[in-house]
This record gives sequence, structure tokens and C-alpha cells, in this order.
Amino acid sequence: MSRNNLQTFREGLLMSKAELARKAGLSTLTIDRVEAGRPCRLDTKRKLLLALGLKVSDKDRIFIARSAGPYEERRGVREGVYSLEGSPDAPALPKPMAAISRDFRQEKKGEATR
Repeated sequence: MSRNNLQTFREGLLMSKAELARKAGLSTLTIDRVEAGRPCRLDTKRKLLLALGLKVSDKDRIFIARSAGPYEERRGVREGVYSLEGSPDAPALPKPMAAISRDFRQEKKGEATR
């Protein structure tokens, strides 16, 4: 579950869940789920930020980036976002299946001619 400061920020503004839900165009159940750390869609996050009077660029004040899990660490993913190809810390991208099978066939052909 992702962590966030939604409840703390909302309470700091002396805003109820119902008021935030009304301003954001969401249900109070959705507010409960997000405050509990359950995942939500990007559009929901955007609506919440705007309803709190923040800009989308202020997302880090409310939604804390999660650390990479075991799958992301194996794949070279950090903070749940893939690095851009060509950047210095970009992970090696896997070859498409067609290229892998082509390489395999060439290796087999090379073994047969030895």
C-alpha cells in the first residue's frame, strides 16, 4: 500500500471527508480508501490535489513515492517509474521475442557448422 499525507493535509485545512469528496467529485468511500493507503487512479489523485487547492506539481506533498519492490529492483525500476532509454542510469531493456529467437537460431546454426 502506498503512503500519503492526504488525511493530515485535509485535517490541517479543517476540511471534512465529505467536503473534500464534494469538491473533488468523488465519494467519501474513495477518500477513505485513499487515506488508508489503498491504490487509486491518477485521475483521482489529480482531483484530490485540485480540491485541496494544490497544483498537480505539488503531488509529492500529498502522495509519497513508494520504494521499489523486489520485482522492480530486478527489472531496474526505481520509484515505480522506468528510466528513459539513453539516460545514464537507464536499465537494460529486454530484447523483443523475435530478436531472441533469431539469436537462438543463429547460435544453433553456428554450432552445427563447427
